[in-house]
Amino acid sequence: MSVKDSLQGKRVLLASASPRRRELMAMLDIPFEIAPTIEVDESYPADLPAEEVPVYLSRLKADAYRAGMQPYEVIITADTVVILDGKVLGKPADLDDARRMLAELSGKVHTVVTGVTITRAEGQTSFSATTEVEFAELTPEEIDHYVTVYRPIDKAGAYGIQEWIGAIAIRSIRGSYYNVMGLPLHRLYQALTGPQTPEAGA
Repeated sequence: MSVKDSLQGKRVLLASASPRRRELMAMLDIPFEIAPTIEVDESYPADLPAEEVPVYLSRLKADAYRAGMQPYEVIITADTVVILDGKVLGKPADLDDARRMLAELSGKVHTVVTGVTITRAEGQTSFSATTEVEFAELTPEEIDHYVTVYRPIDKAGAYGIQEWIGAIAIRSIRGSYYNVMGLPLHRLYQALTGPQTPEAGA
């Protein structure tokens, strides 16, 4: 079955303000539109395991769109977090916070987890993808250059793998590169074009 046949008659909506996710989604050659922005409170239970946070938030975002969706629509919501020593590093509050995060990541292995929820009229499916990333030691000057020039306050963990910091600092990566950018494309493509098995009770 071709990509077009598997989604025939469907309107695929990406519910994300991230320009990186839009670029990634376009790589799949699946026609899609950007869903109108809906503000969502992205808080989560304090006792929720760090690895479960992204799927929880992707479902939270999906619920905001579900009530107003049309039967022919397919809505994609996602959330990405960086996890270091069991602690979630979200988006930095400001440039100083970004410097602090990068100093923490320097010379260490961290985990990037993206949670994705696909909502259809017949139900929802959710999944997450995990990538391990090892950073080389970063000097204060390198951190300051990246933060000053690239201003990564809209990025989980205060960095974008596709930017200068990825070229000079990432020693190794285990898992999907695109997952670190914000969408695990292989898993998403399979979920959109493969057999549909919505989760029970979704």
